[in-house]
Amino acid sequence: MKVLICDDDPMTLKALEFQLKKDGHSVVKADNGKDAIHILNSDRDVNFLITDLYMPVSSGLELITHVRDELKSQMPVLILTRSNVEETMNYALDLGASGYLTKPFKLEDMKARIESIIKNAGDVSKI
Repeated sequence: MKVLICDDDPMTLKALEFQLKKDGHSVVKADNGKDAIHILNSDRDVNFLITDLYMPVSSGLELITHVRDELKSQMPVLILTRSNVEETMNYALDLGASGYLTKPFKLEDMKARIESIIKNAGDVSKI
């Protein structure tokens, strides 16, 4: 599985990249939403998106909208956020997020959430 990680925190990017590669996934990274949109538009092999909610240039909410409305993709999208505002999380889910994790989180929790999302989505390599 090829995962795009988008987060403006360099330490989060490094930790997620390390864990995902350890789990056998291919990883591409962006530190803002604009770069993530560029990657999504140019790399059609990406089939899972993990994104922070609040970032410079374009937010995670804008990324979800881009994936669903512009790319017409059903790729799973996992939101990472420090926000625990229920309305925001519900809005992200309504836009098409597959799930979310509140920061800080354990890498094992992220791994379990990804596995659950993949199980529910089926074969993400065909998305």
